[in-house]
Amino acid sequence: MAHPDRYLDDLKVGEVWLGQPFEITEAEIIEFARAYDPQPMHIDPEAAARGRFGGLIASGWHVASRVMREFVDESPFGATPMLGLRIDELCWLKTVRPGDRLRVRREILEVVPSKSRADRGVVRTATTVTNQDGELVMSFFTLIQVPANAGTTL
Repeated sequence: MAHPDRYLDDLKVGEVWLGQPFEITEAEIIEFARAYDPQPMHIDPEAAARGRFGGLIASGWHVASRVMREFVDESPFGATPMLGLRIDELCWLKTVRPGDRLRVRREILEVVPSKSRADRGVVRTATTVTNQDGELVMSFFTLIQVPANAGTTL
């Protein structure tokens, strides 16, 4: 779904976006882990079955990257250019397994115009990710720089 371009002046504290659920597959868990986090619990189903998790699990970095992809695909700010400044309190709270369907919820916590640059400001959001059972699997806060209005660019 295409969203209209939105700028700092358009955003309100308390706005919430719910992303579309997406599935994490065994093939993508293994593919991601082979490239970026090659530990047995992520790349070897047999070794993972013998390990502390009792089966294959997704790398937390894999889940975080899928959440970022979901944000880009969903584009809640339309085509407005944004600059990620910080992620705080990234927490992996529950393992993600093949077949899990994840859903992302984002909420605007703060909208702060810059005191020194009238053409921009920052938005602080809370992001939570739940599985198909409604269990919280990941959470974090972000700080994003956003142009003040359509007449400004970053």
